[in-house]
Order: sequence, then C-alpha cells, then structure tokens
Amino acid sequence: MATIANLTVKADDSFEGTLATLNVTAPIAIIPNGRKAKDSEPDYRIVSRKNGFELGAGWKRFSQNTGAEYVSVSLSAPEFGTIYGNIANAPGDDPMKKVIIWNPPS
Repeated sequence: MATIANLTVKADDSFEGTLATLNVTAPIAIIPNGRKAKDSEPDYRIVSRKNGFELGAGWKRFSQNTGAEYVSVSLSAPEFGTIYGNIANAPGDDPMKKVIIWNPPS
C-alpha cells in the first residue's frame, strides 16, 4: 500500500492537501457533497485547488472487521487514469492529519 496524498482535516468536515504520484503533484480539496440527494451519490467531491476541476469522489464506508467509518475515494485524470484509495489516519498521533492510501487493482 502506498500513500498518494497527505491531507489536513478542516473544521467544515473537508480535507485539503497534496496528491503526489510519480508523475503528478497537485493540490486537492475533498469537500462534503452538499447536493447529495440519493444514497448512491458520493458523500464528497474531490477537486483540484489549482483550477477547480473535479477529479473524483468519496463515499463513507464502514469496516467489516472493526465497524470503523472511513472514506473510500476514486480519482480520475488523463495524467494517471483512475486511482482507488481510502482516507486513513496519518502516521503519528495528530487526528487532524490524514492520508490517502492507494488500493492497487488486484
């Protein structure tokens, strides 16, 4: 598993940080979806902080093992195709720091 983004939790339940792969380094924001009208719609929208373009979405999920809530994300752009990952706690004890862990295709 590889960390592909470092994030900071904001007071409005959003996240801001940097997506970083071998080819891409981009400032991103993960914003609560205020227009969510159905359960199938994402809980979050992922946008570029550089140009405002939407890069993906996130859904609240619950771990089958522990029952803990987490956010599953999907990002897509021509530079890197589609990336799936999960938002997790960053190393250390700071609850305001999160990371996106890449889930490679199996």
